[in-house]
Amino acid sequence: MVKVAIFPPNSLILADLIERKGHEVLTLQKAVRKKVKDPDIDSPPMNLTEEDPIKGLKYAAIEVPSGVRGRMSLIGPLIEEAEAAIIVDNAPFGFGCIGCARTNELSIFYLRKRGVPTLEVKYPNTQDETTDMVNKINTFLDSLPKSNSKDLNQESFVIPGDNKSKVTKNG
Repeated sequence: MVKVAIFPPNSLILADLIERKGHEVLTLQKAVRKKVKDPDIDSPPMNLTEEDPIKGLKYAAIEVPSGVRGRMSLIGPLIEEAEAAIIVDNAPFGFGCIGCARTNELSIFYLRKRGVPTLEVKYPNTQDETTDMVNKINTFLDSLPKSNSKDLNQESFVIPGDNKSKVTKNG
C-alpha cells in the first residue's frame, strides 16, 4: 500500500479510485476532519487556528496571503507524506476545487518537486477521454507496490502506448 497524494486534493473521484486499488489516499478532507475534531477549534467550519498560517510558512513565504499559508498548512504535510502522486490538470471546480489559484500552483509545484512517481493527466472532455483517464490512473496504481516499499523505480511506471500523459519519477 502506497500513500498517494492527489490534485485536486479534495477530489472524491480520485480518492475512490485510489482506495479501490488498495492504496491510501491523502486528501484534504482527512486533514480537515482531524482539525474539526480537535477540541481547540471552537466553531467549525472555521477550521484554521491562529497557528496554521504560521505552520504554512514552511511552504509559502511571508508575503503570500495568509489564506494560502493556511491552506498549505493542511496540504503541505499531505504532500510531504506522499509516496506517489496523481495530478489532474485543468479540472473544473466540481472535480475538487480548493478555491485558490495560488494554492493550486504551489501544491502542484511541491508535488512535482517531491521526486515521487507522479502521473499527470488532463481532465477529460469526452466519454472516451474519461475512460482513457481512468485506465491510465488504474495502470499507474497497479504499478505501485502493494507494500510500503521505497523501491519505486521509473521503469514500473510506463503506461504502454501512452504519449499524452506524463509519468515521472524525479530524484
